[in-house]
Amino acid sequence: MKTATLAGACAALTVLCAPAAAATTPEVPAVAALNGSVEQAVDAFYASRGGAPLWLRGGASSSTVNELMGILQRAPLDGLASGPALALQAQSLAARASTGDAAAFGQADRLLSTAWVMYVQALQTPPAGMTYADSWVQPRRSTPLQILQRAAAAKSLPSYLREVSNVNPIYAELREAAWAAMQANGGTLDPRVLTSLDRARDMPFQKRYIMVDTAGARLYMIDDGRIVDSMKVIVGKADPSTQTPMLASTIYYTTLNPYWHVSSDMVRTLIAKNVLENGVSYLKTRGYQVMPADPGDDTLLDPAKVDWRAVADGRNAVRVRQLPGPANSMGRLKIPFPNANDIYLHDTPTKSLFAQGDRNLSHGCIRLEDAERLGRWLLGREPEAASRDPEQNLLLPTPTPIYVTDLTAQVKDGQLSFSDDPYRRDAQTTALAN
Repeated sequence: MKTATLAGACAALTVLCAPAAAATTPEVPAVAALNGSVEQAVDAFYASRGGAPLWLRGGASSSTVNELMGILQRAPLDGLASGPALALQAQSLAARASTGDAAAFGQADRLLSTAWVMYVQALQTPPAGMTYADSWVQPRRSTPLQILQRAAAAKSLPSYLREVSNVNPIYAELREAAWAAMQANGGTLDPRVLTSLDRARDMPFQKRYIMVDTAGARLYMIDDGRIVDSMKVIVGKADPSTQTPMLASTIYYTTLNPYWHVSSDMVRTLIAKNVLENGVSYLKTRGYQVMPADPGDDTLLDPAKVDWRAVADGRNAVRVRQLPGPANSMGRLKIPFPNANDIYLHDTPTKSLFAQGDRNLSHGCIRLEDAERLGRWLLGREPEAASRDPEQNLLLPTPTPIYVTDLTAQVKDGQLSFSDDPYRRDAQTTALAN
């Protein structure tokens, strides 16, 4: 896990409690020892500016410095355990500079540059356990020099710092609640919060994207840094074979009037079993078609001539798909995206299940409470099919990233709350950390 451990975070935050006036220079490594490549980038950055300050140009008590100090103070929640110590060292140098020590002034400004680079690098570290299944959502890692140049080019440096620090609105809300809880509880924090912050710490460069939280069974539509809509979802069961994985990908199109292509496991364990118990009429009444196992061969087979017992036993294989219609498990709309797990979003005819508190009910795919509403947001228009033909693909005006994560710590009414951990991922993370 890349975030600080709870003990490490609390220890780092405790440093802040020492009165600044009484503090000597904190015991932290020299800047060069912290990160050699960062030190070289800082040298190049100040050389390009003729040594002009970036952070202290408005004074040690400017809004820019105050904003950065606040960010560094809570940086252990963001994955940078040394943030508070760096802030305290910068404060000590600034105090020396206020007495006329010109060298301390330059050192303080350079130290803040180093701290900002390290902070942004921590934010840009991909969440542990996340699979990036499409190149368009691969994390963008900035070089130290790029990080400093972008800060220097900002029209309002305090606003820019807040924007970068917020990461995404779900992350920002969770971190704010975590920080408030730490202040109220004397620095203590449930370890699940750090784990969830780590998983939520994705920084899409795109303005418009979707985030799905499997622990909370909820989907969020995000545009320009705001959650513009959300809905309940149904996600995979707790069994390892049916869990919804943590992954990021890109939605390029939606499919209207979709087939339901039944997975090979379900053909064997569900379809074949029901045919053996109820006869081939089971297939006809539910709109199922049977085809050869070869994915390139869509020849329709006579189900009466299939050895269903061999299919159930795994000695024979066929493909099964369900025709579009009211009973189709995909409903009217399917939203695929590239991934090796064949996970996708889809409508469902069984709306009553969304009233349940436990919505770990699927075989891994994500069922939508209101698929048409999401389709409307993605397409910018009503998701209407041109005909009743199956599998009508509609391209999105702009590809939309999707991030599927697992947040057992959430925020309700401004307070931290916790979901169950049916996939046992928190326990696995704790075991790895230990």
